[in-house]
Amino acid sequence: MKGGLLVAGIGNIFLSDDGFGVEVVSRLAGADLPAGVRLADYGIRGMHLAYDLASYEQAILIDAAPRGEPPGTVYVIEPDLPRRASADPEQARECPVTTPIGAVTGHSRAGALAASPFFDAHGMQPDVVFGMLDQLTETDQRPSRILVVGCEPATVEYGMGLSEPVASAVDEAVRVVLGLIAEQAESGPVAGPDSGPLLAEE
Repeated sequence: MKGGLLVAGIGNIFLSDDGFGVEVVSRLAGADLPAGVRLADYGIRGMHLAYDLASYEQAILIDAAPRGEPPGTVYVIEPDLPRRASADPEQARECPVTTPIGAVTGHSRAGALAASPFFDAHGMQPDVVFGMLDQLTETDQRPSRILVVGCEPATVEYGMGLSEPVASAVDEAVRVVLGLIAEQAESGPVAGPDSGPLLAEE
């Protein structure tokens, strides 16, 4: 039986703030995490991430997420995964749940999120990743919950290094991710495919 929690940093370090997820996962590498929690830097390898997601009960993806708030705003997003053709089409269009840290919880139609630069700024295209996960697995083989911890970027132009407001948000994002991991640990064991924390740079 699968289990465990995958914490995945995604993004392109050559596109300025798009490297946010990679930096957060790097900071988390020194944290004392429960057994069964795996840290991984996926960069822009969407197919690899889709395959790995199928092995975990839960996942937290960390990424730059443009949503119109001030740069450096940290969000927790719970997107609805794509449904197979047999699913209720109305249910498939349900909006994601978004909680900007320090802001009011908001809801938006899935179409609006899909049109966001969040899905194409770095080539990872999380909606495509979720679509691949849908094709690769049966419903009962997918993670029961996927969260995205995102940060509003100031720029995703070519360049190395995070902008000042996004760099300042890294520690906040680390605290948010650790809080989400702790919540899961309190709700039950996270033992799964890995015996302990691992930072993968594959």
